Amino acid sequence: MNVIGLISGTSVDGIDAALVEIKGSGFEISAQLLASETYAYEPDLRQQILAASAGEPLSMAGFAQLDDAIATAFAQAAQTLQANTLSADLIASHGQTVFHRPPQGEQATVQALAYSVQLGRGAAIAHLTQLPTVSNFRSADIAAGGQGAPLVSAIDACLLSHPKHVRCVQNLGGIGNVTYLPSLQSQGVEGEMLGVFGWDTGPANSLIDLAVHHFSQGQQHYDRDGLWAAQGTPCQPLLHQWLRHPYFHQPPPKSTGRELFGWDYWQQCLIDLQAYALSPADSLATLSQLTVMSIVQNYTDFLPQLPDEVLLCGGGSRNHYLRQQLQQCLAPISVLTTDEVGLCAEAKEAIAFAVLGFWRYHGVPSNLPSVTGARRRLVLGELYRP
Repeated sequence: MNVIGLISGTSVDGIDAALVEIKGSGFEISAQLLASETYAYEPDLRQQILAASAGEPLSMAGFAQLDDAIATAFAQAAQTLQANTLSADLIASHGQTVFHRPPQGEQATVQALAYSVQLGRGAAIAHLTQLPTVSNFRSADIAAGGQGAPLVSAIDACLLSHPKHVRCVQNLGGIGNVTYLPSLQSQGVEGEMLGVFGWDTGPANSLIDLAVHHFSQGQQHYDRDGLWAAQGTPCQPLLHQWLRHPYFHQPPPKSTGRELFGWDYWQQCLIDLQAYALSPADSLATLSQLTVMSIVQNYTDFLPQLPDEVLLCGGGSRNHYLRQQLQQCLAPISVLTTDEVGLCAEAKEAIAFAVLGFWRYHGVPSNLPSVTGARRRLVLGELYRP
């Protein structure tokens, strides 16, 4: 089955689209990437998404209009990818997250449930593309008491587990998330995935991107290859102050987003950076080091053991400074990208949602309670037919 996976992450830098040929059944599958591309949002639409994510007021009519605009952009991405390659049988769209609230405690109230909003409704995508479309992947896990995130750990286990080695798959999007993968021989029989778990580690590129936009007066949106940060020196006292944030010390399961590590948090970071009179390069080095050290601290505090290998994916995997600093802090652990083990690092999240859509189409439960905290395994996503 040929499935198109679509996702735009918390960086809101564009729609990642991947056409994937999936073979097999259950968790015994193969996923071959046939084509992938990132389609940038129109600037006005990107600004609307960032504004909504930052909590700016939006009428219900404006909310519906934004939802439709995102669905149209996602449908166009799927159509363009197919026009240049092969036809798909199914679309699986994560959509664009504009709000994510983790569970608010264990008391038996509605407010205790997580709440997560992904715009770009699947019904509209199915109508525009005339292809069956799976979307709204998070709601079933949330209804069962889970975080609704991260959802890619089962795919990581299927596609990236090693027969003998322990691995961590570290996504570096706007927010970072990790999947801990024991060796295949430790995971039990098919589908058990014993010992597999994961969580959101905290900010990855979100604060760095906001800082680059600020220091470049809006001319740049990210630190290409980490070259700007590499010219600076991290401020250690400020780094230690930031690392005291409660989220980094909260045990999993846990998830986060721009609501915690977005615009408001960046404004406080900017005040802190100015108090130390840091240059733009030193500021970016400090923010980049926050990403690195928060990952290292999460690993040290919450993993049953440190891995033999760390596999990076997502846009931040191209940031040479981040990778170099992670390698230095985690030595002698090998820090690679998923490219180096046969899975495209930039398209990895889109590939993952293609697989989640495939599983939804075939009725395969795909959340991991050990990751999200949900009470049980569930089929994720809602299927819309044209």
